[in-house]
Parts: sequence; structure tokens; C-alpha cells
Amino acid sequence: MTELGPVAWPPAPIRTERLVLRESEARDRPAVIELFASPQVGTYIGGARPRAELERAVPEVPRRRPGQFVVDLDGAMIGMITFDRRAAERPGHVVPGAGKAGLGYLFLPGVWGRGYAAEACAAALDWFAGALPDEPVVLCTQSANDRSMRLAAKLGFAEVERFEEYGAEQWLGTWSSVTPL
Repeated sequence: MTELGPVAWPPAPIRTERLVLRESEARDRPAVIELFASPQVGTYIGGARPRAELERAVPEVPRRRPGQFVVDLDGAMIGMITFDRRAAERPGHVVPGAGKAGLGYLFLPGVWGRGYAAEACAAALDWFAGALPDEPVVLCTQSANDRSMRLAAKLGFAEVERFEEYGAEQWLGTWSSVTPL
């Protein structure tokens, strides 16, 4: 999120049973490059970026910003979780004309299928609910992304609508802290 209002950033690291959600550090740079260069990761987000371009563009300490967490497993970055404002002019809005916090996540393919995304996203949503208790969160994914659709259901997102964007059908769901996971 570019604007967190009264929320202090960064929060203390968030610990789960297996993971730590924290700010990025210099040691995360190789994993950030791998994440955005991965063809598997890029499948539903517009494709992989060229590794050489990423090597030039990613700073020594990957970009830190409010609403962005590195997901750490045993001292190594395995993914990222973000809360970004969904622009009011984009299709798929819970409240027309109002930006909402959108949950985003990317994980390295080597850790897929182990429940890390669900564990990390649930912890991030819990943090969000404490920081901004009355604000719903939206999740938008391509409906063809079976893994993301299953994760949205597991996290308790309820479908709001489907629409066409980027040449593919998109699924938009909403989650609220007043609706238990």
C-alpha cells in the first residue's frame, strides 16, 4: 500500500509456525531476481522478466515499501506478500469509485504445494485486520490460475465478480476481518 494512514511501518516481524514475514534485506536480492525471472511465477502475471534486466534494476537492498513483506523460511526468502491499493478506475471494485487494499503474493516455485502461501497470507491478513480493522481486502487473480483460486477459497475470500482484463478472465473476491477465516 502506498498509504497506510495511521499504521506504523514497518511492523515487528510476524512469526508463524514455520515462517517470518519481515522487511526486505540485502540477502534477499538473489531470491527477488529469481522470483521475477521465473517463467512459472510469471505465467499469470504477464510473463517472466529478463534476468539481465533484473540484475541491473534490482538494488542491493530490494525495494522496501509499506505493505510489502518478505516471506522468510529458515533465514531465506521464499516469497513476497503485498498489500497495494487497487486503483478506483480499474474494473472489479467492491465499492465503486473507492480504492481498496489488494492482497498479492508471489512464491518461488520450489516451495509450491507445501502450504507456505496459505500460512503466510493468513498471517498477513491477521496483521491487516489488526492494523485496519474495518477495511476489507480484495484479491484479484486470473480464474485460470487454479492454485490461486484454491488459496483464495482457503483464506475465506468470497467471489464478488468476474471480468475481462489483460486478455483473460479475472476473478475478484473480498475478505473482511469481521468474517472469520
